[in-house]
Amino acid sequence: MTHDSTASPAGSRLAGKRAIVTGAAGGIGAAIVKLFAAHGARVAGYDLAEPPAPIAALCLHFAEGDVADEAAVGAFVARVGEQFGGIDVLVNNAGADVFFEPLELSSVDWQRNLATNLGGAWNFSRSVLPFMLAAGAGSVVNIASVHAHRIISGAFPYPVAKHGLIGLTRALAIQYAARGIRCNSISPGLILVERIEKWFEAQPGERQRQTDLLPCKRIGTPEEVAYTALFLASDEARFINAADILMDGGRAHLYDE
Repeated sequence: MTHDSTASPAGSRLAGKRAIVTGAAGGIGAAIVKLFAAHGARVAGYDLAEPPAPIAALCLHFAEGDVADEAAVGAFVARVGEQFGGIDVLVNNAGADVFFEPLELSSVDWQRNLATNLGGAWNFSRSVLPFMLAAGAGSVVNIASVHAHRIISGAFPYPVAKHGLIGLTRALAIQYAARGIRCNSISPGLILVERIEKWFEAQPGERQRQTDLLPCKRIGTPEEVAYTALFLASDEARFINAADILMDGGRAHLYDE
């Protein structure tokens, strides 16, 4: 990872970087794959779902798997690290909504939430960090959530894992800062991914209601999250470490909702 203070030419902000993106088949993950590839990165993707053809074409390596499967993750990262000759960037984007009334939550769903939304990021980080430490440089970007900043009734236990993800981000960032590793997170608010579009289709009027709640009067896009991940992954952000960037159009700061 270079440390040149000059700005990168347009379209080459990740030139020569080797990146893994989880949850890469759709939504924010797919937007990150597209943008990273457009800026010169060699990208490997991982997701439970099969990627659409355009995303598969951009990934030099792709595997379908569960981020909670420690062995599968380790094997995937080892293959990518060997194929790429190292790993410079990891984006832990994979996650799943797990929403229940607390006393109706089963032990299975409690564990599923933690294993996917927190454990998956740890599984990938643990496997990728040795490559970064060997190189003396690396950037980990975790996709957290506004749920890590504000509690929304009816969303338990998802915020528990997302609070933990920011804690994981900061702990690893400080642990390995002196060895050239940066670890930061992004906390998106409402973003127009596929599942949100389906929710709006099933709930007439909800799109406008949610839009009206935002100070900017519009909903965020996956591409906007991707550009933030691009910045954090690039050498432009080389002095940013243990930070979380809240991306919710300002809604979390409202007092008079």
